[in-house]
Amino acid sequence: MEFEELEFADRERLGTNCMKWDGLKAEFGEDGLLPMWVADMDIRVPKAVREAVHKLADHGVFGYCEVPDSYYKSFIDWETRRHGFTPKKEHIRFMPGIVAGLFWCVNIYTQPEESCIILTPSYFPFINSVRNNGRKLICSELICNNGVYSIDFDDFEKKVRDNDVKMFFLCSPHNPSSRVWTTEELSRLIEICRRYNVLVVSDEIHHDIVTGSRTHHPTATVTDYPRLITLMSASKTFNLASCQNSFAIIPDDELRGKFDDFTKKNCVYKGNKFGYVMSEAALTYGEPWLNSVLKNIRANYEYIVKAFEENAPEITVTELEGTYLCWIDIGAYVPHEKLHEFVQEKCRLAVDYGEWFYPDENNDTHIRLNLACSPEIVKEAVAVILDNLQK
Repeated sequence: MEFEELEFADRERLGTNCMKWDGLKAEFGEDGLLPMWVADMDIRVPKAVREAVHKLADHGVFGYCEVPDSYYKSFIDWETRRHGFTPKKEHIRFMPGIVAGLFWCVNIYTQPEESCIILTPSYFPFINSVRNNGRKLICSELICNNGVYSIDFDDFEKKVRDNDVKMFFLCSPHNPSSRVWTTEELSRLIEICRRYNVLVVSDEIHHDIVTGSRTHHPTATVTDYPRLITLMSASKTFNLASCQNSFAIIPDDELRGKFDDFTKKNCVYKGNKFGYVMSEAALTYGEPWLNSVLKNIRANYEYIVKAFEENAPEITVTELEGTYLCWIDIGAYVPHEKLHEFVQEKCRLAVDYGEWFYPDENNDTHIRLNLACSPEIVKEAVAVILDNLQK
């Protein structure tokens, strides 16, 4: 296995219009916090990506562009090699980002007042994409047993049936629980959706970020269900979020036709040239870099687990199967009503709070920490949490 030496940016991102470091006041009301929230990396992208950007910039002409076949080939080859998934070029469509894709799918494939279902806790754009567009949000809550999450299939099917659900947003790997679903779990979910003719939109943006013992299986590889759309991107894998370049894989002709009609009416055919160039370079040459990133994420996670086991054993750290987002329950020490005060005012941390991952007010006591950063940042965050727990 090849590796590429990582270059951490961390505090060097301050003053670069970086949301994670420079957007603290807008989100948390003040600057000066240690940011471990937004899901991007404090790691410079692969050298091959930077070289490709320099080459394009040096060319100096940025007019209208065609999308090269090599761009599609880089993505198809990557998926085939890493995941045993070989999408056809003619089934691939452009989106300016996965979140935009969620909103697009709600508008393309459902009508106002129709029901869409998600598994909670859930990445909040799933919630917003449904509610902001006048659809009915249905939630099937995951079962949590000492930090281990599983699907309540009986509850899921009952809610699909009783609410005449039209669309299911699947998050795989799941955010924020970090579950990497097994083939059995995926198959069972899809069979329920098949039974009730529910469209499945599978968000797999974190599919390359798997550091535990499980293997990610693209949903499309475990089923022949035609009413399935897969959303993927190089953005989370290679820290390219601002490139706004993502893939929708739509094998079904009718579903793909509706997608094309929508994008034509809105005149959104393709993205910017830099996004294509960076994605292609990352998918073609970025594997050694990713290997190093995964190793760093796992080491950061294992440090957190050990530190809390030894010094605050009642903290529950959910097993990090996928993503680089560590889901931690500190409710044994800090009640919900004091959580923000403890985390922000005492620890001086900026985190994603567990309550954000539910549609309504709740008493969740989780925090979500971003581990795609240097070990020094993780150690600093753990130290301030433990120090303040002892006060």
